[in-house]
Amino acid sequence: MAEKTHPTAGLDTPLAARARFWPRMTPNPDAFGKATEGFARFMGTPTFLLYMSVFCLFWLAWNTWGPRDLRFDDAAIGFTALTLMLSLQASYAAPLLLLAQNRQADRDKVSVTEDRNRAERNLHDTEYLTRELAALRIALRDVATRDYVRSELRSALEDMLESNDGEEIRLRGKSPKKKKVSDATTQLPRVERAAADAEADPDARSGRGRGRAGG
Repeated sequence: MAEKTHPTAGLDTPLAARARFWPRMTPNPDAFGKATEGFARFMGTPTFLLYMSVFCLFWLAWNTWGPRDLRFDDAAIGFTALTLMLSLQASYAAPLLLLAQNRQADRDKVSVTEDRNRAERNLHDTEYLTRELAALRIALRDVATRDYVRSELRSALEDMLESNDGEEIRLRGKSPKKKKVSDATTQLPRVERAAADAEADPDARSGRGRGRAGG
């Protein structure tokens, strides 16, 4: 049979499983922190120092020159109640100031973290824009600009004008030869016609031969 295990209250027992004698106090940290920061800010103002000085002077004057039956602190023992009250105030003021400083340090830490993240994003954006500008500059090297197109059109127009001038001069130089050829071609039908007439009249050709022989 399996042995039954009993829960122990040792170190291996979770803290949540133990019963608490005193209830857990969980004040609202935001509200308490805001009240602490407000009190700490008030303690660091000249108004607080003025009120504190007036209170201490009234305490000392009342317990020194006031009615003896109404005095609540004796000057013979060095104003023990005033000293105890100021000590108690100082003992509470120090933690309150530390709490306010811790909250301010947390806010500064968050602000520094956000500034660092923002700086990193700005750096990444700047690097991206730099790369894009470099890529656009490289791409624009292969794109024909307005001045380049104008220069190319101007050079092409000059080449066309020069070629037209040369063709015109060449045509002018070849025009007399074409005229001579045309004259020769116009004389070819006359020669062919004379040959045809000679073949058609053999008697005339023989008479001309005889006349030449008799002469």
